[in-house]
Amino acid sequence: MENFLKKFRFRNFQVYKDARQFNKEVRMLTKQMFPREEQYCLTSQIWRASYSIMLNIAEGCDRGTDKDFAHYLNNSHTSLNEVVACLDIALDNNYININEHHYYLSKAAILSDQLTAFRKSLLNNPLK
Repeated sequence: MENFLKKFRFRNFQVYKDARQFNKEVRMLTKQMFPREEQYCLTSQIWRASYSIMLNIAEGCDRGTDKDFAHYLNNSHTSLNEVVACLDIALDNNYININEHHYYLSKAAILSDQLTAFRKSLLNNPLK
C-alpha cells in the first residue's frame, strides 16, 4: 500500500467516504435546484456545513486521543444537522420538492447513524 494511504487513515473510514459522496450530491443539488440569488446565502451555508462534515472527520483523526477524535465526530454530526436544516429551508422555499427532500434526508440519516456508531466505538474500543 502506498505510504500516503497509510498516512491519511481517515480516507479509509467508510464514514469519510460516505460523507465525501454526500458532499458531492448536495453540491450538485444546489447547483441544479437553488436559485442564483441564494449563491452567497443558503448555497454557501450548505456547502460550508457539508465540507465541515468531512473536515472534522479528517481533523479529528490525528488528535491525541480517541476521546478527542470522538469530539470531532460530534462536530461533524452537528454540521450534518446544519445541512438538514438547510434542506428544510430549501423545501420551505420550494427550491426542492418533497421527494428530493426525503432522498437527501435519508442519506443524512445513514450518515448520522455512521457518525454515532463510530463515535461510540471510539469511546468504547479505541483505535490502534
